[in-house]
Amino acid sequence: MRIRDPRRTPTPLSAERAAAGHDDGTEEVEGSDVEGSDVADADATLGAGTFAASTIDRVLDDTTTWAVVGLSANTRRAAYGVAEVLQRAGKRIVPVHPSAGTVHGEQGYATLADVPFPVDVVDVFVRSELAGDIADQAVAIGAKAVWFQLGVVDEDAAARVRAAGLDMVMDRCPAIELDRRGH
Repeated sequence: MRIRDPRRTPTPLSAERAAAGHDDGTEEVEGSDVEGSDVADADATLGAGTFAASTIDRVLDDTTTWAVVGLSANTRRAAYGVAEVLQRAGKRIVPVHPSAGTVHGEQGYATLADVPFPVDVVDVFVRSELAGDIADQAVAIGAKAVWFQLGVVDEDAAARVRAAGLDMVMDRCPAIELDRRGH
């Protein structure tokens, strides 16, 4: 399995990342098979984010509605492919983007505050310097978890999210994690 680390030398885009819509030229490195490593059983570290593998499992298993911040109808963006993978795994996706268009058959909203129903997870596809504000908005709307995508790192925001009692995953991709589980 390939695990992306933005600090390493790029390798060609893997088939699973391409299928998930990761055609944005991000880089990857060869990693060990996550299922057969201690990552699946103990605390995992990738990039700057440190979290328990059980947190990833809990967020993937115990949630239904995922607000995908940065999701638009642009099929070339990673958010588009990841949202499609989430839908195939039975998640309801909610596009959150200033253009607020319909994506994958779901009505979009300009901001998290505009979403008129409860959101379980806020999946963040914005630059790291903007992610903290989105994390604070996730806390404000009562989300259960915040997921910062690959390359999105803000340790201070992650600490605020955890202090508010939410689950936090950082610098990981749910599409890759679902693939690891055979979804």
